[in-house]
Amino acid sequence: MIRTQIQLTEEQARALKEHARQVDRSMADVVRESVTEYLARQRTFDRGELTRRARELAGAFRSGEGALAEEHDRFLDQAFDS
Repeated sequence: MIRTQIQLTEEQARALKEHARQVDRSMADVVRESVTEYLARQRTFDRGELTRRARELAGAFRSGEGALAEEHDRFLDQAFDS
């Protein structure tokens, strides 16, 4: 393992310490698991992949939104920006 140093707010440190105590694990172990889960989510929710998949579905369903078929790119941009 590589030793590293991070800075947390007082509230983050307090909450992390309490959570680690509750689950009977070290703070470092909880941080490592959190980083692993965060990185996995980043791969899972890659914006380019989500955009590609969404565009494949464009026009496949009725939305009730009259302009959706013609303006789906704008609707997707709005959805991803919010």
